[in-house]
Amino acid sequence: MSSLVNYFNRYEEAAPLAVFRILFGLMMLWSIIRFWSYGWIEKLYIAPKFHFSYYGFEWIKPLGNWTYVLFLICGLAAFCIAVGYRYRMAMITFFLSFTYIELMDKTTYLNHYYFVSILSFLLIFLPANAYYSVDSKYNVNIRFQHIPKWNIDAIKLLLCMVYIYAGLAKLNFDWLLNAMPLKIWLPSKFDIPFIGDLLGQEWVQYAFSWAGAAYDLFIPFLLFYKPTRKFAFVLVVLFHLLTRVLFPIGMFPYIMIVSAIIFFDSDVHRRILGFISKIFRADHKIFDNRKYYTSKVPLRPKIVKVIILVFFIIQLLVPWRYLTYPGELFWTEEGYRFSWRVMLIEKSGYAQFKIVDNTTGKWFYVDNTDFLTPLQEKQMSFQPDFILEYAHFLSRHFAQNGFENNAVYVDCQVALNGRLSKAYIDPKVDLTKEKESYKHKDWILPFEDEIKGI
Repeated sequence: MSSLVNYFNRYEEAAPLAVFRILFGLMMLWSIIRFWSYGWIEKLYIAPKFHFSYYGFEWIKPLGNWTYVLFLICGLAAFCIAVGYRYRMAMITFFLSFTYIELMDKTTYLNHYYFVSILSFLLIFLPANAYYSVDSKYNVNIRFQHIPKWNIDAIKLLLCMVYIYAGLAKLNFDWLLNAMPLKIWLPSKFDIPFIGDLLGQEWVQYAFSWAGAAYDLFIPFLLFYKPTRKFAFVLVVLFHLLTRVLFPIGMFPYIMIVSAIIFFDSDVHRRILGFISKIFRADHKIFDNRKYYTSKVPLRPKIVKVIILVFFIIQLLVPWRYLTYPGELFWTEEGYRFSWRVMLIEKSGYAQFKIVDNTTGKWFYVDNTDFLTPLQEKQMSFQPDFILEYAHFLSRHFAQNGFENNAVYVDCQVALNGRLSKAYIDPKVDLTKEKESYKHKDWILPFEDEIKGI
């Protein structure tokens, strides 16, 4: 207990947190600009006729053309975070707007969207504007050169959890013993210069699988240990640039590269701030006041520590929730999201829905392209919560068009990690009678195979 008290009383220079704030804000601003410029706001949130919702957040929907305003607010908040202007309000605004965007349609779910949301929530409670910010430049009362060490370590801990959980998830038979799904993905990259010809060779696919698992499991420790830190950062850059070349995973590689800089000592971050100061001809020495961070509100530090503690307990437990469900996780995907299982499965599916009029006995098949975009149809075809939500949508839609007493059945076939496709959903179950919940979906047919692992 005394060691814990001593730890929370330790201080460190605020430069690492300031650099992280600047780089995080700039990366998020660039992400918003990139998303907008590619026309994805229209394509993913405005054009679709139907949107898949997260359970419990069905009330969050795209806002029509006002969705552009939401992205604009998010981008402006990211800019304010970078420069440290009204930081707390900007951070809250960014967290709410970005998370709203993330929750509008789960078709677009990516691990790094979730990472940005929880990281931005964490940053709300950290004094990232205490040093080298517009706020601290014009308000000496919040200008501090030193902040509690745990403020910086909290970000490091979150990064470590992402890596370690991603590494543990790779400790399964498909990944290590069968090199799946890399055996499927890598040969298709034959046109990549220099390494394209190698990607079709089996030994390379196994090497990538084992190296990926080892990287995720050991990189946090290499970053923490000062003698190996520079080498580890080189690995971070090479690994994430390679994954960016091989796979279309958006901004995630760059976010992880930039985030890893926080593991370096404050001297490195002071040099980074000095470089930024030269570019903008700013005087960064005014922030070096040797003051130690103190809160004006006496109870605030204790409340913040409790919030952060609860936050990390949740992050620690959520990835293990899959253990409460029966069946193969990769097959049912119950507890799969929000658990840092990155690119572990290759699933493809086919889902044909049958609408039956219970009154007349008449029935017909649905053309999914009448309601879903190609991306939505692809994601729906092998994820049970998507299938259930879509079935209820179809029931409501056709009830409004004369088939009031209807039933919805689906013929769904799914292939997982190179295996032959097989029936996925019980075709005899009327999906209109099933409700979404946290309970196991017993209408998912058994996998009849085993993928041993964590």
